[in-house]
Amino acid sequence: MPTLLVYGDSNTHGTPPLTRRGVSDRYGTDVRWPSVTGAELGPDWTVVDQGLPGRTTQFDDPVMGAHMNGQVGLRIALQSHGPIDVLSIMLGTNDAKTRFAPTPQRVTAGMAGLLDIALSEEMQSRHGGFAVLLVCPPAVVETGILAGEFMGAADLFRDLPARYETLAKDRGAGYFDAGSIIAVSDIDGVHLESDGHRALGRAIAGEVRALVN
Repeated sequence: MPTLLVYGDSNTHGTPPLTRRGVSDRYGTDVRWPSVTGAELGPDWTVVDQGLPGRTTQFDDPVMGAHMNGQVGLRIALQSHGPIDVLSIMLGTNDAKTRFAPTPQRVTAGMAGLLDIALSEEMQSRHGGFAVLLVCPPAVVETGILAGEFMGAADLFRDLPARYETLAKDRGAGYFDAGSIIAVSDIDGVHLESDGHRALGRAIAGEVRALVN
């Protein structure tokens, strides 16, 4: 039975758009995109959901904690699960927070570090080889209660999809631009509405099939 490990942040976890802070709401399994992907792939597949709200590609977050560093988390995930056949990574949104002084180059460097881990001889051997799908998250919109945390993020995302695509091609990974089919909610400018989850889940299933066929 083939296994897909999905690795990401709150939009993989299933956090709905926020209207107030301090809540830990989550869409049901019938809505979250990893579950939609699993349903699309069918019963022969196992989907392991590793979405953590606040996760970055590379930063120890001084507010949310050092465990938000996605490079530490990816090693844990790859050593906790397996064997896997496909790994999808959708990260970069939280790197765009103002406190990280983000640039497109810097965020891409963080994603490069994640690919270095995933494609390393150690991890590939551990799982008997697996494909990687790099997913660029949809662009942040500076609105709602999170606008102050993401000042300047809209400019960053103008360049990020092209940089991610170049990186994926360079490393031999698959690539998908989530922003080509979905957009973040106008409520908080970061999280996905339920229809976005469903559309993304269906699209990722198609990308996964293309990688393994």
